[in-house]
Amino acid sequence: MPTTMVHLVRHGEVHNPERILYGRLPGYRLSDRGEQMAQLVGDHLASHDIALVRSSPLLRAQQTAAPIAAPHQLEIGTDQRLIESGNRFEGQRMGHGDAKFTDPRNWRWFLNPFRPSWGEPYREQVARVLDAVHDARAEAEGRDAVLVLHQLPIWLTRRSAEGRPLPHDPRKRECGLCSVTSLRFEGTELAGVDYAEPAAALYAGAVDATGGKLT
Repeated sequence: MPTTMVHLVRHGEVHNPERILYGRLPGYRLSDRGEQMAQLVGDHLASHDIALVRSSPLLRAQQTAAPIAAPHQLEIGTDQRLIESGNRFEGQRMGHGDAKFTDPRNWRWFLNPFRPSWGEPYREQVARVLDAVHDARAEAEGRDAVLVLHQLPIWLTRRSAEGRPLPHDPRKRECGLCSVTSLRFEGTELAGVDYAEPAAALYAGAVDATGGKLT
């Protein structure tokens, strides 16, 4: 049976001086450091036999996909199924103002962390990403495919692939900026999951999606 790799790449650091939860808001681009991260992940994947590169429609993911596709002379396909997760607090600073957990007006949004009640259900995120993964696997059979998307959908898809519960502690996600979560298929069956952080050297001082600094 042919071995096919589907690499789920998280985008690089975003230019976000307001440090808000930008979610699906348009126009958020990579920072200068994010562009360097994207080049590092492009270099990391340059030696792979990549048949296709697809990306979330959001600008930061498209920019991250560019140096991955370039060495292989591939066009970047856009797949709506790879979009960032929906979130009730999009456009706000987490822990501040209208997004404060201590504000009683927000308590209804935190009633069910297992769903979660503040955003797109975990199972729906996994379902749409896995649809995109299996389409990419079929098209790239025997080679590699790259899908560029966002932290939470990647992390949930990995937890599902490994048979772990979807609810989790967000502080313990193993899905760094420009990380590569690789799903290895033997024929149509998932045979393993690998993880790499080719941009880890640039993590010190970088800012994550919620505006917090990475260590």
